[in-house]
Amino acid sequence: MERQNRNGKPRGLVVAGLGGGSGKSVVAVGLAAAFAGKGRKVIPFKKGPDYIDAGWLALAAATPCYNLDPFLMTPASIRASFQQHARQGEMVIVEGNRGLYDGVDAEGSCSTAELAKALGLPVLLVVDCTKTTRTVAALVLGCRMLDPEVRIAGVILNRIGTDRHGKIVREAVEKYASVPVLGIVRRSRQDVFPQRHLGITPCPEHAGADEAVQTLAAMAERDLDLAAIEGIMGEVEQAVLAPETLRPEPRVRVGILKDPAFQFYYAENLEALKNEGAELVKINALTCPELPELDALYIGGGFPETSARELSANVSFRESVKAAAEAGLPIYAECGGLIYLGRAMVLSHHSYPLAGVFPVEFGIGKSPQAHGYTVLESEGGNPFYREGEEISGHEFRYSTIHSWDGTPDQLVFRMRRGVGFMDGRDGLTYKNVLALYTHVHAAGTPGWAAALVKKALEYKFAMA
Repeated sequence: MERQNRNGKPRGLVVAGLGGGSGKSVVAVGLAAAFAGKGRKVIPFKKGPDYIDAGWLALAAATPCYNLDPFLMTPASIRASFQQHARQGEMVIVEGNRGLYDGVDAEGSCSTAELAKALGLPVLLVVDCTKTTRTVAALVLGCRMLDPEVRIAGVILNRIGTDRHGKIVREAVEKYASVPVLGIVRRSRQDVFPQRHLGITPCPEHAGADEAVQTLAAMAERDLDLAAIEGIMGEVEQAVLAPETLRPEPRVRVGILKDPAFQFYYAENLEALKNEGAELVKINALTCPELPELDALYIGGGFPETSARELSANVSFRESVKAAAEAGLPIYAECGGLIYLGRAMVLSHHSYPLAGVFPVEFGIGKSPQAHGYTVLESEGGNPFYREGEEISGHEFRYSTIHSWDGTPDQLVFRMRRGVGFMDGRDGLTYKNVLALYTHVHAAGTPGWAAALVKKALEYKFAMA
C-alpha cells in the first residue's frame, strides 16, 4: 500500500558531496535510518554503478534501494524507474556519487548534478571541513554559481573539529554562499563504515551492520536538523507516474547465489526477472550441499576472494554447479560469478578449487585491474545476446587472470569501452553458460531479463 505526504505526493532530495569520501554516505544512511525510525516510509536510491552503498541504504530504510545511472539508463528509463519506485513511499533519499559535478566528461555528463536536475530535486550538499573554515563558503558558492539550475537547498558540515570551528564555518557559508547549514557532524576517530580493498565493507559482511545503522540514525537525530531537511525536500512529479502492472505467475525457477561471497545484485534486475515470470530461489554457495531443482542460475558479483576457503570446501555444491552446466542449465554470471565458474583462485600461493566450468585460474592484484563503465558488442554465439547487439555496463575488479587454457578469439564480446577479460574482449561461453566481467543494469539493458527467462523456459521444456 502506498504511503505519501498529506498532499498525496512523495517528497525527496539528493545527498551530494564535493568528492569521494566527503561523508555523503554517512549522511544519506543516517537520514534514511532516522526517518525510517520515526515510522516514515523511505525509498532510497543510489546514483551510479554501486552495490555497497545501496546495500547500506536498503538496510537503513528497511526497503530495497534502487540505482539511477545516467550512463547505463536513458532519461526516460530513469524517470520511469524513479517515479515507479518513489510512489511506494512518502520520502525519497537519493545518494549521489563522487563530487556533485563529476561526470564522464568536462561538461559533467552523467553527474549527480545532472541527475538532480532531471529528477527536479534539491541538493543537500555534504562538505568535508577538515582544516578549512571560510574556504568552505567559497566551495559552496562555487557549486551554486557553476550551474544555477542545480538547487543547493542546504549544507551539512562534516568532520568539524570544535564548536568554534563549526560556528565560523556556518557563519561563513550562510553569509557568503546564502545557503542554510542544516547540520554539523563532528570529526570522529571511529569509522562507522570499515574500509577494505574495494572501499566500504558491504553490510552482509559487517558483523555490526545493524549497530552501525543505529549509530548513524542517532547521529542524524543529534547533529542534523531533520525538520528543516524535510522542509527543503521537493515534490516528486506525480503526473508522470507510470501505472503499476500486474506481475505474471511464476513460470520458471531462477536460482540466485546470495551469501557473503555473492551479494552484488541490482534490485531492478531481480524485479525484472520476477516481472518476466521468474520465481527467484536464493541459494547460499557456502553452505548449501547442492543446487536445488532450477531452470536457470544467475550468479552476481561479490567477493569470492574473501570466502575462497569456504567456497572451495563446499565440494558437493561446486560439483553440482559444474554438473548443471554440463546438463545445459542456463547460467548467467557477472564478475565474482565468473570467478566462481573458473577452475581455481590462487591466493597467497594457495590454490582454491572452484566450480571448474571454465579452464581459468584467477588471482588478486594489489590495485584495480578495471574500473569504470563498459560498452560491449556481441560478436559470437552466446545464450542471451544477439550477434551485433551492443550492451552497456560497468566493471570494478582487483582479480587477475592467473592462467587460461583459451584464446581471446573465443571470447564473444568486443570491448568498445573498458578492459574486459583479456585483450579487449569479454564473455566466456560453454553450452548455455555466459560469464563476463561486465555488470549490466536491467533498466539499461531491457532485453536481458526476458532473454534469461526465455532460455530458462527452453531448458524447462527440454528437461520435461
